This record gives sequence, structure tokens and C-alpha cells, in this order.
Amino acid sequence: MKFLVAVIILLILHFQYRLWLGDGSLKETRAYQQQLAELKKLAEEKRQRNEKLYAEVRDLHKGQEAIEERARDELGMIREDETFFQVIEK
Repeated sequence: MKFLVAVIILLILHFQYRLWLGDGSLKETRAYQQQLAELKKLAEEKRQRNEKLYAEVRDLHKGQEAIEERARDELGMIREDETFFQVIEK
């Protein structure tokens, strides 16, 4: 009977050690969960960025207006029949 009690106690100690300090311990599991949450957040940000880029590509494929708007905003281009006015404020 003493042998059986000793084996049960050793098993309990072994499982408690693995639960608190071993591979897959509670601390390690929490760290993995936190890392997973951060990765999910990062993936969501990347997904939203990709959606914006895809929308921009669709606009560029769709029509000349998007290309013209982009040329005006980013390159400062104007049409031949337009007059450019620059206002300088002091």
C-alpha cells in the first residue's frame, strides 16, 4: 500500500511540475496566446492595407480619372488646356 501511495504522489508531482514549469506550461501557454493575439492584430492591419491597395489597383484599371487624379496629386501635373495658379501666402 505504501508503494502505491508513493507512486501516486510521484505522479502528482510529475504532472504538477509539467503544469507549472515544463513544456506547454501555463506560463508558456499564456505567452503563446499573447504572441498569437499580436500576430492576429498585425495580420488584420496587413489585410486592411492590402484591401486598400487592391481597391486602388481596381480604380487604376477601371478608368482614366483615377490615373489623372493620381498624376495631379503626386506629380503636380496639369492638362494642356488648363492654367496653373500658385498662391503664395506671407
